[in-house]
Amino acid sequence: MNITVKTGDLLHESSDLAILAVFEDMPLPDNVAGILEPADFRGRAQQTLLLYPRGAVAPRRLLLVGLGQRDKLTTETIRQAAATAVQQARAVQVPAVTIGIHGDVPLPAQTTAQAFAEGLELGAYRYWPYRTGLTTEETFEVERATVVTGDSEEPIRQGIGHGQIIGRAVTYARDLVNHPGYALTPAVLGEQAIALGQRLGLQVKVLDKTQLTEHGFGGILAVGKGSANEPRFIVMEYGTPGPDRPTVCLVGKGLTFDSGGLSLKPADAMETMKSDMGGAAAVLGALQVVAELGLPLHVVGLVSSAENMPSATAYRPGDIVTTLSGKTIEVLNTDAEGRIILSDALFYAQRYKPAAIVELSTLTGAIIIALGSHATGMMATDQALADRMSRAGEARGERVWQLPLWDEYHTMIKSQVADLKNIGGRPAGSITAGAFLAAFVGEYPFVHLDIAGPAWVDRPTRPTESQGGTGVGVRLLTEFLRDYAPAV
Repeated sequence: MNITVKTGDLLHESSDLAILAVFEDMPLPDNVAGILEPADFRGRAQQTLLLYPRGAVAPRRLLLVGLGQRDKLTTETIRQAAATAVQQARAVQVPAVTIGIHGDVPLPAQTTAQAFAEGLELGAYRYWPYRTGLTTEETFEVERATVVTGDSEEPIRQGIGHGQIIGRAVTYARDLVNHPGYALTPAVLGEQAIALGQRLGLQVKVLDKTQLTEHGFGGILAVGKGSANEPRFIVMEYGTPGPDRPTVCLVGKGLTFDSGGLSLKPADAMETMKSDMGGAAAVLGALQVVAELGLPLHVVGLVSSAENMPSATAYRPGDIVTTLSGKTIEVLNTDAEGRIILSDALFYAQRYKPAAIVELSTLTGAIIIALGSHATGMMATDQALADRMSRAGEARGERVWQLPLWDEYHTMIKSQVADLKNIGGRPAGSITAGAFLAAFVGEYPFVHLDIAGPAWVDRPTRPTESQGGTGVGVRLLTEFLRDYAPAV
């Protein structure tokens, strides 16, 4: 979508459709109030009303979109209102719209504009490459939006630009997750990373099975043994380290399909397992934002990618896996494979001597039981790093909830026949998974984000959502990195 900004009065600008966002119970402009009954529209969050003013204002149609109570306004409220607006505009088949907000907004203009642009991009998203026979009405898109403001244009223009960069990165991550497993194998994910690097000037290398074997990536190789689609390890690098450019490593789980291996999942638990690379998608999306915004950081994206399949060559319960670090893992359940492939990536991250290691993975079903789909589970070895991530989540509407990593949880994953075992039993299953990962980061500050809950949605409940992958983690990482850059 092409979004521009101009100074003026929305109701005096000619357009096929003007979208006016208003606060709950705030008096409407006189020329609008005169054409509707007060009870028709209260301005509640996401409430809409389409009017045909018939000359009372310049636009041919006027869509009122509620923002809820002014003193409770958040960036998430704005994001949802924008998504609602673009979907309503699409429903009435209008290719170009004008947009404005009635009343003073209690948030900075740039912040408001960014959230609005994110909402427009996310609300317009659909994943239909495999649909056939679509009608013109179904494929219709809103192509242009003009934000009409009485304020200074530049902060709004900058916010819009940043919001579109972030929104496009989220939809890019969604596309990656939504691809069928046969269409996005580890090799194809590697090709996606290479293409991203060529487009944005990132340094990218992809290690294939031969190279993984040569360098001793035992965790990735073990999990990938059962599949005809060979594993990959992906390294993406933005910028260079320096005294004023700290290094942050982003690590993503890239299981392009997870059948559970020989510890086979039930059929209904396997349906969405093309999404088990949601962490990898978030890392690629975040690298896209970092490069397009030009953040003053050295960011390294690391993705361990494999398919976990049952076959005569698959790794087995009872196997001992020697990882890149040299530490050994007793395999008790082949469906706890994500932590095994991540062990190699986390150890690899240490070579960059990073200021922080941030890892994202759709790791445990237990976190969904604990938090549902409304938050990401977080475990950390450094409280200052965890606090930064919590603030980023609150600011960008991708909340995280911290769980402990006490010594007792590390004890639960000690093995009698190897250094570690890949499951610690049903109690505290998400936490023991985090403790397992922490064993491979050395003394570097580390935060683990279990995104299994919010990474996929079957029944969307918010206008910014669509069925399938959500792209969760991109906005969170972006805010974290933008905050991190000037503060170090």
